[in-house]
Amino acid sequence: MSKPSVAVYDTTLRDGAQGEGISFSLAAKLRLAQRLDEMGVAFIEGGYAGSNEKDMAFFREIRRVPLKHARVAAFGSTRRARMRVQDDPLLARLLEADTRVVTVFGKAWDRHVRNVLRASLRENLAMISDTVGYLKEHGRDVIFDAEHFFDGYAARPEYAMACLEAARAAGADTLVLCDTNGGRLPWDVGAVTREVCQTLAVPIGFHGHDDAGMAAANTLEAVRAGAAHIHGTVNGYGERCGNANLCALLPALEIKMGFSCLATGQLARLRELALFTESLVNVRHNPKAPYVGNSAFSHKGGHHVNAVKKDAGSYEHVPPESVGNARRVLVSELSGSANVLLKAIEMGMGRRESATRAPDILKTLKTMENQGYAFEGADASFRMLVQKTLKKHKSFFDLEGFRVIVEKRGKNEPCLSEATLKLRVADEIEQTVAEGDGPVNALDGALRKAVTRFYPSVRNVSLTDFRVSILDPEEATAAKTRVLIESGDGETVWRTIGVSDNIIEASWQALLDSVEYKLFKEEADNGKRRKRNNKGKARPAKRSKT
Repeated sequence: MSKPSVAVYDTTLRDGAQGEGISFSLAAKLRLAQRLDEMGVAFIEGGYAGSNEKDMAFFREIRRVPLKHARVAAFGSTRRARMRVQDDPLLARLLEADTRVVTVFGKAWDRHVRNVLRASLRENLAMISDTVGYLKEHGRDVIFDAEHFFDGYAARPEYAMACLEAARAAGADTLVLCDTNGGRLPWDVGAVTREVCQTLAVPIGFHGHDDAGMAAANTLEAVRAGAAHIHGTVNGYGERCGNANLCALLPALEIKMGFSCLATGQLARLRELALFTESLVNVRHNPKAPYVGNSAFSHKGGHHVNAVKKDAGSYEHVPPESVGNARRVLVSELSGSANVLLKAIEMGMGRRESATRAPDILKTLKTMENQGYAFEGADASFRMLVQKTLKKHKSFFDLEGFRVIVEKRGKNEPCLSEATLKLRVADEIEQTVAEGDGPVNALDGALRKAVTRFYPSVRNVSLTDFRVSILDPEEATAAKTRVLIESGDGETVWRTIGVSDNIIEASWQALLDSVEYKLFKEEADNGKRRKRNNKGKARPAKRSKT
């Protein structure tokens, strides 16, 4: 028996782009559209036709892209008040976008009609009817967004319904009920949506904003009440507090409510989609994001970890892999042996060895955390700690010394930083000099220069984040400093930590762990590949005795 389906209408490229700090280049819009199509969304809203040239360029370029699942929609408004529909330049641009689907919004709240449009209620109904009819005459599938519908229904329900009826009678294919202010509560949305679905024989959709933190809950209530079409954005991007977050909605709909929303198997790529979109708009990852955040399936409390080891579902509401995420065990001074055991296994140690050495690792961990280290956010440094505790650590190079100079040559001149570094690699001494925007940047550059000749893969490593915490503020400038560095190589991201009374030395410790982790990981990966290759080789045939 097939699952009931809900049509997903992604508006990340239009409504999401209206969020503070969110901006898509034309190339980024095209790349995200292709990724959304691969996921299997039903509609991709490409932009506001006529509002800017980038969106119009998108509509031209996307025609050349073969899409398998999604239909592209152009967005616009009903005709202006007191203007003939055929004379409205924005509607002409909407047709120029040349998309099979168009989405137009119209006012459904009498307050907005009077105070914003400065039009009569009758004129607003004509604007809706004229616009939908005109677009249908030009062969378009029309989605009508009833803007401020729930506020309008609360104030004057008969008029809000008349707006929907005007769109339906003119031929609208789908009517979308919009919680534009984002302030409605789930039971209101459910009750009103149910009433609309029972009254109008046309597909009903829901578009919600998150100003009251209810956008996802409101969307689910709308679906429960009969809506078969939902709007949302990846990561919840959008104006003010954002839109309904598809990364929270899609797992709820598919896993918990039994609806079909995406192409088969694509829900397992949800985290990948979230991270991909973050990279396109250069926005930092939200670790607390439901389902797709780094912390979504992280366990720190000892009794939680012990329970997860025995029964994962006891503290995980869905399997992490169902949305493309993974379980993470955090370690800190609050950890028990179960945390350390699972973390060590997660990092590649054998179960038997992990169980035997977990107390030693835990003892070292608690000693170092007492000195100011915090390993729960620095997995790579914890990996190096495990290697050192087990006496398995192999230094790829040894520090002979470094010097960092910061110089300011005038009142209005920028600070200049220079680092000189001397390393011993095997029997060779390598000495390098590098400049940087700051002392840590210069030291990082010098380290890379020194190591790259021996380990070329280090060239691909880049610092993606650098954070400093003061551990003893009462000590003022003599306080101990904790430095957390995030590094990446284009495929994976890892975090390392350093602690010292001197910020440069703390930074060096974190930099050193970062580079050594990369080399250690590369060596381990090569070892696994060799083992797999050896397993695949055919054994020589036994020599016959005859």
